[in-house]
Amino acid sequence: MTQSMELTEKVEHIRDLTALDAAEELVRLPADDIQFILSRLPASQAVAIASHLGEVAAPESAASIAVLSGMEASIGELMTPVTATLPQSTTVAEALAFMVKSADVTEISYIFATEDDHLVGVVGMRDLILSKPSEVLSDIMVREPFAFEQDTPVKDAVSEVLYRHYRMYPVVDEQRRVVGEVRGWKLYERIATELSAQAGSQYGVAKEEQINTPVLVAFRMRHPWLQVNLLTAFAAAFVVGMFESTITQIVALAAFLPVLAGQSGNTGCQALAITLRGITLGQMKGYPVSRLLRKEILLGALNGAAVGVIAGIAMFAYALATDAASPAMLGLVILIAMIGACVGSGIFGVTVPLVLKRFGADPATASSIFLTTFTDIIGMGLMLFLATSMVL
Repeated sequence: MTQSMELTEKVEHIRDLTALDAAEELVRLPADDIQFILSRLPASQAVAIASHLGEVAAPESAASIAVLSGMEASIGELMTPVTATLPQSTTVAEALAFMVKSADVTEISYIFATEDDHLVGVVGMRDLILSKPSEVLSDIMVREPFAFEQDTPVKDAVSEVLYRHYRMYPVVDEQRRVVGEVRGWKLYERIATELSAQAGSQYGVAKEEQINTPVLVAFRMRHPWLQVNLLTAFAAAFVVGMFESTITQIVALAAFLPVLAGQSGNTGCQALAITLRGITLGQMKGYPVSRLLRKEILLGALNGAAVGVIAGIAMFAYALATDAASPAMLGLVILIAMIGACVGSGIFGVTVPLVLKRFGADPATASSIFLTTFTDIIGMGLMLFLATSMVL
């Protein structure tokens, strides 16, 4: 019995198991065999099984299932053996006979047509079945099909599949010889993984950390970013300390410092989320950064004005109640500071991840740590500066 036949029988066995039981059996196999088996299961079942592999794997086998945890670097690591490749001169009758004899006939979505072993076309099952038996594949194939190369980064592949919705993608080498295939569900799963990982990455939680990650390992992953956050917090505290005399004379300002910081921080996080999503989905390629900045500046100004009016009225009322000096001027200070802080936070929400990416860092990693510092400095600093200049 060949290895391929053994794996095919294993696929049928795995189909009948629960996700957890299937994961316990698969984790003992080589990574290539795990990929082969999962690629031949229904997408929903494969995803469910893959989600349990990290739980049942021993620490020393973690590297062997890296391809299932979103750590693949290139398409070559993600691909599985090709299921159907035939010369373009093959007749439809011969192609159908090939499929009947194939052990993986249920897994064949396309036939990759070749000439001198080079990919020249793709034939879908519908076109094959509806064609005359005497026709050849070159008459019914889609010529010059899209294909990934082995060294295509997975992050670039993810961007491509957003606009090329196929069930399966051929993988070729430099000479355009078919060396494997990648199923669409794997790349769509990567998109979901990247987007879900951003929520944690923005706060210094590594993508590799899971709920069962040991405490010391999680500590090493998280703590460095908390130290960075501490240093950046000192910078914001220094700015506030520069205006200590202003706060002493106008105590009402202290009550509105967290209000301003919260609103500008939320505005910045909204811009950050949109920018990270655009980077992850490949939407930033060819999209002018200046256009995105103009959009976030306008949104910041509109949102800042809307909340600034309410905050200004609240400051006016609070200043009157506490007998603070120049309540109307303090209300105006809050309005102007809110607009400026929201505009500035929108700008930082766009530029922070782009700058991190430009310097080769993960644009999602701890972006909010830097963003929070910048928004605190510009928001609180602007409010205290205006109060010093306009009221005192």
